[in-house]
Amino acid sequence: MRIAIGAPGNGQILKDEIRRFLHDDDRVEAVIDLSEPEITYPAVSILAAEKISAGEVDRAVLICGTGVGTAIAANKVRGVRAATAHDLVTVRGAVENYDAQILCMGQNVIAAPYARTLIDLWLDLRHDPTGTYGPKLDEIAAFEASD
Repeated sequence: MRIAIGAPGNGQILKDEIRRFLHDDDRVEAVIDLSEPEITYPAVSILAAEKISAGEVDRAVLICGTGVGTAIAANKVRGVRAATAHDLVTVRGAVENYDAQILCMGQNVIAAPYARTLIDLWLDLRHDPTGTYGPKLDEIAAFEASD
């Protein structure tokens, strides 16, 4: 799995922890760090979402202060779904139900050890398009296409 990761200044510490965790994980083929000095949360979020949309990466992890701003910005890219999640149930639902390709977290909200636990689960999760949420995602995609 190819994973992009990124954060503005208010997310760098947790982002670096998660980047190291992903780099050391055998399930991860490549980790692409999109962070740059002075990058804003909208810029890094849109960049990650565009990489997913273009097929350059499979998933992304975005870190900001709360995880909310990165999710809002990433969700502006057509066909990309980003979810903020700080617990096991939400991480599972984000992928299995909603096929979210981007996991957003807040450095001010979650401790690094628990974030690593969530990322560990996230790496194994998959969406089943034939499940009960498949038609709902189709409904969202149809609306998006009509825009």
